[in-house]
Amino acid sequence: MSVFLVVLGFIFLVIGGEFLVRSSVALSFKLNISKLVIGMTVVSFATSVPELLVSVNAALTGSPAIAINNVIGSNIANIGLVLGITALIGAIGVDREFYRFNWPVMVLFSLAAYYFLYNDNQLTPIEGGTLFAALLLFLFLLIRRAKKDTVVEDVDDTLAVVSYFKIVVWLIIGGVALYFGSEWLVEGAKALAVSIGVSDAVISVTMVAIGTSVPELAASVIAAAKHEKALSLGNLIGSNIFNIGSVLGLTSIIKTIPVTDSNILTRDIIWMLAFAAIIVPLTLIPKKYQISRYKGFFLVFAYSIFLVIVFTSK
Repeated sequence: MSVFLVVLGFIFLVIGGEFLVRSSVALSFKLNISKLVIGMTVVSFATSVPELLVSVNAALTGSPAIAINNVIGSNIANIGLVLGITALIGAIGVDREFYRFNWPVMVLFSLAAYYFLYNDNQLTPIEGGTLFAALLLFLFLLIRRAKKDTVVEDVDDTLAVVSYFKIVVWLIIGGVALYFGSEWLVEGAKALAVSIGVSDAVISVTMVAIGTSVPELAASVIAAAKHEKALSLGNLIGSNIFNIGSVLGLTSIIKTIPVTDSNILTRDIIWMLAFAAIIVPLTLIPKKYQISRYKGFFLVFAYSIFLVIVFTSK
């Protein structure tokens, strides 16, 4: 039953997230917001809502380890699993903006999250507010740095002509699906942890994290199979920044998140920092400015080691 709830929760989160993104983008067009701003802000926020609801739900129902490790695990999976598998299908180019802006900001957010959690074994509303304010500053600078002719591929122009009625219907469907999806996923994750004799933190940093990364992975694999630009490394890095700034930030503003599992600080977040740091050396060894297939294999192999360590450690 616990596995069924987890799977059902994932399905509803994917459905809810898709409807929320569509309705948010359509509404943004109605409000005459530029496509560039929509792509960099509205879409990013909307795609973070499933993780946000899972984390808020977990924090409010007494499972803070799920709230924290949902973000940590997703950030690890985004690089080790999503980036790794996509690179295995086709090499990914790295532009100079990655070194100048995106990667340093991701590292700063990751270190800030580590410091706030390590400092007093909790993430307080003030610390969460700091992370969220830093995210808003990041978005402001991102938009200012963007060129006017920047192509935003993840915004569907056809949504500009959607009626208000359809937008409202999509919002309702998305909201209901996200609500029940987060409820069932957290409930199922707790039950699954008990049934196989592991902690909430283990389930959340592995299964829950992989589940919330599945939509990104699917989209990346499909694009790579079509020989299109498979994945923008900047977008993946941006997703990790959003996970810390919006999901951890907003969740801790609503309720202080205590660290209830020591492995979060001594193991999981260290792996998150390591995956964040390893990207630069990988992009600088031959071939430069490219994440090739063998580098993708290395990332997936490293992620597999992480999973083995998590499930075998006491």
